[in-house]
Amino acid sequence: MRSSTDRGRIYQRCGCRDNHRHQLGTRCPLLAADPDHGSWAFAVDAPSTDGHRHTIRRAGFPDELNARIALRRFNESVPLGVITDPRQSTADYLTNWLAEKALHLKPTTIARYRDYIAKDLIPALGAIPLDDLTRQHLAAFVTAQLQRGRGRVTVHRIMATLSSALSSAVTSDRLPRNPAKPPLLSRPAAVERHLWTEEQAARFLRFTHVTDPLYADLAELMIGTGMRKGEVLGLRWDDVHLPERTLFVRATLSAIDNNQLLLTAPKTKGSRAWVALSDRIADALDDRADSRAFGQITPAGGFVFHRHGRPLHPKTVLDRFHLLCDKAGVPRIALHDLRHLAASFAMAAGVPLPVVSKTLRHRTLSTTANVYAELTRLAERAAVDAIAWTLNAADRAVLGEPACRAHRPWHQNPRPHHRLATHQAPQELEPTTAWPMWPGDHTATTIRQNIKKAAPARSGNGLRPAVKQVGTTGFEPATP
Repeated sequence: MRSSTDRGRIYQRCGCRDNHRHQLGTRCPLLAADPDHGSWAFAVDAPSTDGHRHTIRRAGFPDELNARIALRRFNESVPLGVITDPRQSTADYLTNWLAEKALHLKPTTIARYRDYIAKDLIPALGAIPLDDLTRQHLAAFVTAQLQRGRGRVTVHRIMATLSSALSSAVTSDRLPRNPAKPPLLSRPAAVERHLWTEEQAARFLRFTHVTDPLYADLAELMIGTGMRKGEVLGLRWDDVHLPERTLFVRATLSAIDNNQLLLTAPKTKGSRAWVALSDRIADALDDRADSRAFGQITPAGGFVFHRHGRPLHPKTVLDRFHLLCDKAGVPRIALHDLRHLAASFAMAAGVPLPVVSKTLRHRTLSTTANVYAELTRLAERAAVDAIAWTLNAADRAVLGEPACRAHRPWHQNPRPHHRLATHQAPQELEPTTAWPMWPGDHTATTIRQNIKKAAPARSGNGLRPAVKQVGTTGFEPATP
């Protein structure tokens, strides 16, 4: 019985044509006369998915050995559930990979992947066989995109999509390695955020509460809870529990291709959770619950923020938000920056970082620390200041004032590798009274206080101190 790795056949063919312009294929007489004429190919039946026979034929191999290696590799991949087509183009592979990913990725993610693959990757790299795709091809693609004026962030995202697709090929033993790793283009640095101050945020809210209460309540909810834009726009009254001062984030509103609105799952599993509400936010939502808000009847269980019962489009919300920023006299920021504003205000008020991370529903604490690195540096400053305040309070309880280390001139602090002569070595003096400080500093402080009380001795040329300094901490009476 023939093994599964021996299925298929190897043959030689060419592209010559007869007088009727029909391709001769394997019937060309030159194939027998000239061993270098034409090329080698293989044909094998692939597993059927629809009940019909499917024969895969691949040609273009320079000799019989390469054709047999390709056929054997194809047969070995069939039991693993992977069809290793040696002449599969990069375009075919990316199309099949995208169809597989559509089964378990969010529609917004698939739409972004589809744009990158159809508009960028396939036109530039689609004709290259997947097995022949090299790092040089990818480097040339990145260079060409940057020279055309494409942004580094966009090119980085395109290459990240390609790298994800090629990693799947490596995982399924379709490719031996991923030519897109390590990344050819480093991740661009995040743009510095310019957030509102407390005064600017309060000014915007006061202005919009008078001119546009709908957007005022929307901004209040984002700042007061740190919810994402899509989560706020997709919020329904069924998930709001005002008596308990809580709401449940169940879905997020997404715009597919900036056109079709769709409710999808939140960004992460941890984002699907309960959110606490302050009294201020509860009052804002209570205003939204008015059945005659803007003269429209709010449908039971409908969207909290809506126009005529329909959810607000994210692009419309952003444009209206920027217009209100201009009218209120505050800088324009992104709607997502209101979420960062919530973290900023919480950290400035002394809320611990783990509590802030839990409020923002981040997956890990490190995510919060990385996203808000600048704010955590302020928290670090507050931490060391708190330690200093604790020690100063302990000093005040004993001394009545904070104690500090004695400040010495630079020449009294020689470097460790500069050894002093024997006659210059500091004298060891015992303190006359107990001093609640670390050893070595109370001596200089105590003797300096005695020096201030001593009267200067007069010499023939003028005043001279009654004591002279020895070393770094010791003093002795001056010789007459």
